[in-house]
Amino acid sequence: MTTRRPKVHTQQVRTRQVHGELRRAAVQIFVANERMNQILIERLDPTAWRAKPPGKARPIAAIFTHMHNVRTKWVRLTAPHLKVPRQLNRTHCTRQQARAGLAESAARCAEMLAEALGGGGGRVEKFRRDGWGRPWPVGVEMLCYMISHEAHHRGQVCMLAHQLGFPLPIEVTSGIWNWEKLWKECGSPGGPGYDS
Repeated sequence: MTTRRPKVHTQQVRTRQVHGELRRAAVQIFVANERMNQILIERLDPTAWRAKPPGKARPIAAIFTHMHNVRTKWVRLTAPHLKVPRQLNRTHCTRQQARAGLAESAARCAEMLAEALGGGGGRVEKFRRDGWGRPWPVGVEMLCYMISHEAHHRGQVCMLAHQLGFPLPIEVTSGIWNWEKLWKECGSPGGPGYDS
């Protein structure tokens, strides 16, 4: 006599598999996002770091410190049980300090995303992007918001570097779009959409 598993059990297993795939992809996407930031700082002309931009725009140093400091706020408000990285001083932060700070805050954000998307026993239930904003349920919207914020600022950095007379080399500006290479550099040899 054969017994069939209830259909509900099969659906629950598949739902867990999908959540696991989403969690892994979200973490990999955020890690690739951070690699883009690191590439820009690595290849940016050192003179451009503190150069005064035209108008009321922030200097490039202030943009990268802002990105890190916003991440620390996301972690502090959304996942306070994680170690919240120290904020960076936008007027005195060096490129090396920014790279180290961004690497640390990216690691905390990746942990927060993994927990939010089903890997932390439900400790991350809401995404609090700011003290004034209504919290969102955790999900892919959280990842999209985080990535959009950083992509916006990377665009500012590329534009300002060009305006200041320090354009980034084409291999950098096109390289941050080479997701297959970025994912491999971040430890996912299969690339987007493939398990490592």
